[in-house]
Amino acid sequence: MNNYFQLSPATARTPSRVSPPAAAPKFKNPRAKHNYVGRSCAVAGVGAYVPSRVLTNFDLEKTVDTSDEWITTRTGIKERRIAGKDEFTSDMAAEAARRAMKSAGVTADQIELIIVATITPDMVFPSTACLVQQKIGAKRCAAFDLEAACSGYIYALEVAQQFIMSRTYDTVLVVGAEKLSAIVDWKDRNTCVLFGDGAGAAVLQNRAGTHGLLTTVIGADGGKAELLMMPGGGSRCPASKDSVDARLHFLRMEGKETFKHAVQAMCTAAEEALRRCEVDISKIKCVIPHQANRRIIDAVGERIGATPGQLFVNLDRYGNTSAASVGIALDEAVSTGRIQRGDLVLIVGFGGGLTWGAAVIEW
Repeated sequence: MNNYFQLSPATARTPSRVSPPAAAPKFKNPRAKHNYVGRSCAVAGVGAYVPSRVLTNFDLEKTVDTSDEWITTRTGIKERRIAGKDEFTSDMAAEAARRAMKSAGVTADQIELIIVATITPDMVFPSTACLVQQKIGAKRCAAFDLEAACSGYIYALEVAQQFIMSRTYDTVLVVGAEKLSAIVDWKDRNTCVLFGDGAGAAVLQNRAGTHGLLTTVIGADGGKAELLMMPGGGSRCPASKDSVDARLHFLRMEGKETFKHAVQAMCTAAEEALRRCEVDISKIKCVIPHQANRRIIDAVGERIGATPGQLFVNLDRYGNTSAASVGIALDEAVSTGRIQRGDLVLIVGFGGGLTWGAAVIEW
């Protein structure tokens, strides 16, 4: 057995026996060295949803001590979307899911597992994934949430892939969704200008003749958890008058330290993903980084050798949507034609935890 990915024959659960084209390229897959031949896991369809309300930098000038110039030069953000009072994470996730399902050509009864990546669930329990299951009518599937902050979408893709490759499930729905406006301190100009609301989704299936998700690199460093966190609301600090008065139920971030670790972690993850697949950055059609800060995006792009034309950026219109960020950008890149069938795509992210991740995908 060599270390190159071989597309396995279809199983009884997937009756189509279409062989891959003879000239299909081989990409190195680290799983092959363990002598395990699994099914490939492809992205069958994507979808996204953002609220209709637009909050511009000029709007923020009226509420906090900031300016459009200050925000733009430091972050690259011009505006962000804000969910309505009666619009919740599960609502946005469900709408993104419906659009992804339409793109993939699947119905609700075909969904066998839903994974929702979020740090802003509707409630502590039940999971947001269970609420999404009910809203899209996927009555026969399992559902759970995954929390890895801004890296959540990439973490969820890797977890979902295991179920496809092992033949446990044929169709898995992954959603990254956030209502960050609910946990942002709107009196803190250093953080309230950064975040927005929205959701991005993907349907994963085995697709004959494609490699799909080639490899995923994920990591974490709990020793730096205090850099990006929300102290209140958990078992350590349950809600009380004191915790509310101390504003412990809002997001807190150490900006400079977070920036430094974000660039390093994203570069390391991206380079490792490319190394594992033996793919040069020049072969990547589109690089989709987590949309947190334009300076971070540019620094990562430069260090991994990506050209400006390879980088996909929509940060200016949506801000940082945490676990939804990569999913929203991926959907927009596909819908605008930046990504076509057969292209190689690199996604990379970083978030609280600290967590990070990168993946190489053959579209």
